[in-house]
Amino acid sequence: MADLRAVLVDDEQLARDELGFLLGQLAGIEVIGQAGNGVEALTTIDRLRPDVVFLDVQMPGLTGFEVARRMLEKPVPTHIIFVTAYDQHAIEAFEVNAVDYLLKPVDPVRLGLAVQRAERRVTSDRSLDRVGGPGGAGGSLNDRLEQIVRLVAERQNRRDRLAIKVGERFMLVQAEEIIHASLADESITVVTSQHVGTSNYRTLDELHARLDPGMFWRVHRSHLVNINKIKEIVPWFSRNYILRMNDEKSTEIPVSRAQTRRLREYLKL
Repeated sequence: MADLRAVLVDDEQLARDELGFLLGQLAGIEVIGQAGNGVEALTTIDRLRPDVVFLDVQMPGLTGFEVARRMLEKPVPTHIIFVTAYDQHAIEAFEVNAVDYLLKPVDPVRLGLAVQRAERRVTSDRSLDRVGGPGGAGGSLNDRLEQIVRLVAERQNRRDRLAIKVGERFMLVQAEEIIHASLADESITVVTSQHVGTSNYRTLDELHARLDPGMFWRVHRSHLVNINKIKEIVPWFSRNYILRMNDEKSTEIPVSRAQTRRLREYLKL
């Protein structure tokens, strides 16, 4: 069969570039267009009629699911692979007949499997078209259950490791090795005992959702800490505290007033 024709939809150019690079390493798929929001996505899809759309969930204008539901109304089938930082929407993705649901940062092996699934659906569509049957093979219930089980297992595995960018390289670090993460100038810096790098998550909320909430605390709107990596707790003004972390610089991180009570209860201060 001919190469799959794909459109990438994400409100972040960097995310589209990274996904386009990964797809460029695979055979059998060609990126023919991109869109930066839901409204632009619908226009691009109508114009180019791709075989598959890689679709972010949270975007300005229209969400990925709003785009998907409008796509279902089209007579020409275009298959959807969701690519998102949020795993809580997986069941809804299957309700709109998505081929797959990939979590950021995208694993190249999982991406390859998703493309293979899309190829099978498109091949089925084309075979049905040749014999005059209805288009849009939807995938069996077993297929959907398999995807759900795989996603749950993947969610557990992804709590164990995290990718951070150090220079021009991406390093995989064990989550328990993270000492703290801080947000500044719309960039999240992640510090371990051996590396200092940046995360490709856009918010600390997204990053926190990937980590064990029993180990990682959001002690301040701009700071996330591993409570097992606190070296010293320093009393501060108005009965607040500063955490001195167990990294090379002994970084000092303020505890917000809202989190001070939780810290006192946990440490019996």
